[in-house]
Amino acid sequence: MGPTHATSGAVAWLAGAGLVTTVAGYAQAPAELAVYTSVCAGAALLPDLDVKGKVFRRRGGATAARVFGVPSLALANGIEWLSRGIYNLTRSKSDPRRRNGHRTFTHTIAFAAMVGALVSVLVHHFGRPVVLAVLFFTLALAIRGVMAEWARTKGWLVTTGISGAVTLIAFAGLPAAGYPLLGVAVGLGCLVHLIGDLITHQGVPVLWPFKIRGRRWYMLTTPTAISVKAGGGFERAVLLPGLTLAACAAATWQVPEIQEMAGSVAESLTGDPAEADS
Repeated sequence: MGPTHATSGAVAWLAGAGLVTTVAGYAQAPAELAVYTSVCAGAALLPDLDVKGKVFRRRGGATAARVFGVPSLALANGIEWLSRGIYNLTRSKSDPRRRNGHRTFTHTIAFAAMVGALVSVLVHHFGRPVVLAVLFFTLALAIRGVMAEWARTKGWLVTTGISGAVTLIAFAGLPAAGYPLLGVAVGLGCLVHLIGDLITHQGVPVLWPFKIRGRRWYMLTTPTAISVKAGGGFERAVLLPGLTLAACAAATWQVPEIQEMAGSVAESLTGDPAEADS
């Protein structure tokens, strides 16, 4: 579900920014919008860093684990081990035993909130270096997610190189104040991932550590009739194309001229209240 997660992350930020612009009249600068959208799209793959693989063979693991080759696979193995440990330490008697940590700790609201808060604190205290590190990492994830087939063909070195080059360009134009909403973008991306997994057959333990039906790691999901198979035909033929169109529409709405044109059309259809009163 890598492409679906990344695209949904981009849609979430673009749609949210468009809503804020429409309701509150506040529009993000183009550089801000580009950075936050990329970070949110990349962060939407972060929870899947709990899928381990064969490090030195560079096999296995989820999209996020393969983004930087051996280093990211090693990181994923460590996170999978940590997630499995947290599961075993906190599971109730009703929770089944598990042999891996996938869809456990990193697939909870607690994790999304923790990572978002951590990024916000680090940005506040250390500023630009943290912003650039987060941008580099999440941008590589976004490239690997949105352009999955291309990135797989070109390999992780190309993805890393492009992410590094864009980060250097961003360094030159990075405002002194940095990006105060960076933690929000990371947390939102993780939440979007959870929503995507929530509609699959397996579900996710989003409400951990609260108990549901005696289980602390209760897998919440949608009814079987409307749940989606991860990587299945519905995701590829309907869900991903729909999200792609939504991302294009949300990005188009950010253009001021488009909003002005839409406003003019709305006024012409409804009539100008000021003229009606005169």
